[in-house]
Amino acid sequence: MVKQHGMVKIVRMAAVLFVLLGCFVVFFYTPFYSRFILFLLNQFVPVEVNHVAAQSQQMAALSENDDLEPGSDLWIARQAYLKVLQEAGQKKDLHALNMLQERYTLLTVEIKRNQSDGKTASVSDPIESLIFQQKHKPLKAEQDAEDIQLASEVAAFDQPDHLALMDKYTHFLVSYPVRVVASQAVSNELYQDLEQATQSEEKPNDTVKPSAIVVLGGGLTLDKSRKNIVVNDYTRLRLEKTLQLEQQDNLPIVLSGVEAPYMQKWLNAHHVEAKLLENRSMNTCENTRFSSLLLQKKGGAPKVMLVTDEYHMPRTRRLFAMNGIATIPVNAPMPTTLTAWKPAMQNYDHSRRANYELLASIRDIFFGVGNCREVP
Repeated sequence: MVKQHGMVKIVRMAAVLFVLLGCFVVFFYTPFYSRFILFLLNQFVPVEVNHVAAQSQQMAALSENDDLEPGSDLWIARQAYLKVLQEAGQKKDLHALNMLQERYTLLTVEIKRNQSDGKTASVSDPIESLIFQQKHKPLKAEQDAEDIQLASEVAAFDQPDHLALMDKYTHFLVSYPVRVVASQAVSNELYQDLEQATQSEEKPNDTVKPSAIVVLGGGLTLDKSRKNIVVNDYTRLRLEKTLQLEQQDNLPIVLSGVEAPYMQKWLNAHHVEAKLLENRSMNTCENTRFSSLLLQKKGGAPKVMLVTDEYHMPRTRRLFAMNGIATIPVNAPMPTTLTAWKPAMQNYDHSRRANYELLASIRDIFFGVGNCREVP
């Protein structure tokens, strides 16, 4: 009797588990499961921006023409120049603005010359070279001697980190002696720099306007002939959403992922040009990391409009925030739409996608992001 009673318990437990599993399977094929998982993702995946990483994006404004390596001497010089130019622009002193531009031009030319000569990077190389040139000019007046003293003070900074180099370049830009004929006008180049510096003023993320549209690739496929590679439905729908955004906001478009060249071709066919391509990333972590590096090279973007599907969005926003970029989510539709009950396979597509992103988010948050290269 005891053994029979135990078997009854086991059968009852198995029956309950079977019923629960059946209920779960039914729930999995309904539109409510994916909605529930999406709610959890939006509620619990953090998207607060890493303020330390954000500094590299906030110091400058995005330009499709800039291409400076983040952390390089030229990149740091650009940050220092925009920072000083922003402060000088508020005083509306045209002569001071022209002097700043002249100093910045001298500094960049000297940095490039040192790099072409193959010299080891040093916080003192370009500036000390300019100081040497200034010292060997014939003195014309007492003012020249005072200018040389000011320039010599720049060489006092000799700490081997980016902040020290930033301080040194900033000091150089406000003190190095240059002779500029007083002007009543601002050159086009200086006007553009001044506009860029004004845009780069640090503001709370909720008041900063987006600097770019970032579109993440969703995969590739073969066309009907089975010979040519084209974007798949996930990527196509994201690009169609991008077309809508481009009509509303005239912003640079960043295409991210190995799909980028094919995405660019698709946009070109629809009369939209995308100049910024990040075509090395193989996963979401690399999408966000490499795109952030690209935006740094182009001058910086503290906030972007992010285009991907709604299940992918929370995890992607978190990874962009870790790289110092705030995001405005723009959800692209899924290839299949949710239905009330039938056809249930369409709901299954959403549930499967939701499960993948839930597990990936748990992995990233609690165990860290793996298989993610540091640089392209």
